[in-house]
Amino acid sequence: MRLSSRLIDVHEKRAGDARPFWNDCRDACLLGGCFCCRFNSLLDAARALTEETRPDVLIAEPVGSCTDLVATVNLPLQQIYGEQFEIGPLSVVVDPIRARRALGLEEGRKFSENVVYIYRKQLEEAQVIVINKTDLLSAEEQAELTNALNSEFPQARVYRVSARHSANLQPWFEDLMTQAFDPGATMDVDYERYGVGEALLGWLNATVTLEHLDGEEFDGNALITDVAADLRSRLQTEGTEIAHMKMILSADPDGYELAALNCTSTERTPELSHRLTDEIDHGELLINLRAEAAPEVLEQALQATLTMLRTRQLEVKLTHCEHFRPGQPVPTHRVKIQDLKMQDSR
Repeated sequence: MRLSSRLIDVHEKRAGDARPFWNDCRDACLLGGCFCCRFNSLLDAARALTEETRPDVLIAEPVGSCTDLVATVNLPLQQIYGEQFEIGPLSVVVDPIRARRALGLEEGRKFSENVVYIYRKQLEEAQVIVINKTDLLSAEEQAELTNALNSEFPQARVYRVSARHSANLQPWFEDLMTQAFDPGATMDVDYERYGVGEALLGWLNATVTLEHLDGEEFDGNALITDVAADLRSRLQTEGTEIAHMKMILSADPDGYELAALNCTSTERTPELSHRLTDEIDHGELLINLRAEAAPEVLEQALQATLTMLRTRQLEVKLTHCEHFRPGQPVPTHRVKIQDLKMQDSR
């Protein structure tokens, strides 16, 4: 369940090696907001999926900058709809380099303090913290990060995995399937500061159609890599830190054959996760970008990158573009476990 139908993960999961698995699964997109602020829409989506497919498990992935999920999503679900849904542990998956910098274990580019406030609040309420991309760290760096997380967030069980290499995933999955949701005390959240941090992260979602002016075929994998590298370079020049940049290029109306790319920091080289098998003469490019910058800065950088593309004998049309700041979070419900315990004791 996600924020918009134009987000890339929904398209990517149906492609390539993932297709046989995902053909047996269904998804729903939550439009126009996050889980906490559109709680009733989240519940409607969960009920619709349940009625349609009778799943054993529903996996809900919120917007990456959401926090206070225990009080605004998990506890309301448990208290109001506990007979319909059994709530599992809240997992927070972290990039190891970003986590090390947020915890002061190494120097380097990182988000501003109000954004880091949200990041640390996410860790504070997690029952499970998953260090992903362990292949990026040495054994000593992994141990140092694990120790720091255990020390600062002792309520959480910490796992180290590499999703790319399918390494050490099973213990985490077993935890999700066997452990109960048990949040302890509800954390305090400064919602004014939370809203400021959210607003610092600008959004841009865009759709671009591409067609060679002479009908010649071109290397789509090289093109999407060049687009991402050019856009990243422009943002780096502006001093902008990327939270995530995802792109998909497809010439297939069904979206099964595509090139997919992601970049999770301004310092890192964009990486292809799926490749087109053949050259193409036209395609549709989807772009999702979130970074610590004004939305107008993101849109200007994209326009400059598209101008660069037009020098390659390509007809380039920007058919959709939305760029915005999230509004102040206003949750539908906010339940404190402390208040529930007081009610039970009366």
